[in-house]
Amino acid sequence: MPQTNLARKQLSGAVHQNRALSRTGLQERAFSRLFQGLVYAQIWEDPVVDMKGLALQPGDNIVCIASGGCNMMSYLTAAPGSVTAVDLSPAHVALNRLKIASATALPDQAAFYDFFGHADRPGNPALYDRYIAPVLDPVSRTWWEARQGTLPRRIEMFARGFYRFGALGRFITAMHHISRMAGVDYRPFLASRTMEDQRAFFDAQMAPLFENRLIRVLARRRASLFGLGIPPAQFEKLALDGGGDIVPVLRERTRKLMCDFPISDNYFAWAAFNRGYRDDGTGPVPPYLDPANYDAVRAYAPLASIVNRNLTDMLADRDEDSTQAFVLLDAQDWMSDAQLTALWTQITRTAASGARVLYRTGGGPDILPGRVPDALLARWRYQPGCGQLWAEDRSAIYGGVHVYKFRG
Repeated sequence: MPQTNLARKQLSGAVHQNRALSRTGLQERAFSRLFQGLVYAQIWEDPVVDMKGLALQPGDNIVCIASGGCNMMSYLTAAPGSVTAVDLSPAHVALNRLKIASATALPDQAAFYDFFGHADRPGNPALYDRYIAPVLDPVSRTWWEARQGTLPRRIEMFARGFYRFGALGRFITAMHHISRMAGVDYRPFLASRTMEDQRAFFDAQMAPLFENRLIRVLARRRASLFGLGIPPAQFEKLALDGGGDIVPVLRERTRKLMCDFPISDNYFAWAAFNRGYRDDGTGPVPPYLDPANYDAVRAYAPLASIVNRNLTDMLADRDEDSTQAFVLLDAQDWMSDAQLTALWTQITRTAASGARVLYRTGGGPDILPGRVPDALLARWRYQPGCGQLWAEDRSAIYGGVHVYKFRG
């Protein structure tokens, strides 16, 4: 089966839960088509929280969902035995393979940072041609060298501000246009010196946006949040935290993003309000881009891999007792009870003694009890301290961070 057809089939299985001609079914199919292209130029979960919650140890074998790959690459700083990633989007697979190859192919840390930290340097495509393309797998090379829109090759995105591309990049750009029309300028926020400055900006500039009638109407449309990677099933879980209304949920999570962490430490806030990391290269970045971690990322990159597969199917081909850590992102919010049970059956089969599973949910409550069979879930212990992990998650978009540990 050609790769594009396989990707469509896998996405359909993951997202489509309603009849094709129903309103929700049509929205699910529109969302799955979106995921055939680039959605996340940057993953929107905090890898520092992941590594703390998983208590990663040197030599651990890690399985994760890749998305934009920042977390997969950041786990390399923990000296893993292996990192095996999956993703249903061929674009995300191509991006992750580009990152893995670049870590060893580019000549030094400065070139690596130009490519993925600045991600807008005119010389980046030449770096790709000279260093990365010769070692990149043929499928990924074909993806990056294909034309997209007005770009002669997709790799040119790295000369034009890569983090402004993809569905998330377009969503953030649209939010900037709406904010500008409302008279909001984010530069004073990015220049904040204290948390008090950040909170004052939110109260004066951002909070009123959530009272704007047009913004409230747009926010309540499921399709409006596709750019955040939120499918219809997850939209409903988010809205439950607001008593059925998504607007107060979005307001509170925007407040957390802007007010609960110093702007000097939160690269997610820079990505949202600067549409890329700090321009001069001195601001916060994911762990894999921190110059202090470059040697570790370069050394362990050969132990990372990614495949364009469903996570459950990939685990079915994996050895028993082989994995110490699993990172599921928020994918379970999309799943039916049968899909959750199949996934946790394979997680349990492949889990080593003391293995940990970390995932996020759009709403606050854990979604597994009552949906995964009691006998299966009883083999795992929900870990204390998950509320603190959620509080420390700088991405701020999720309602809960959850960790289970394997009892055996």
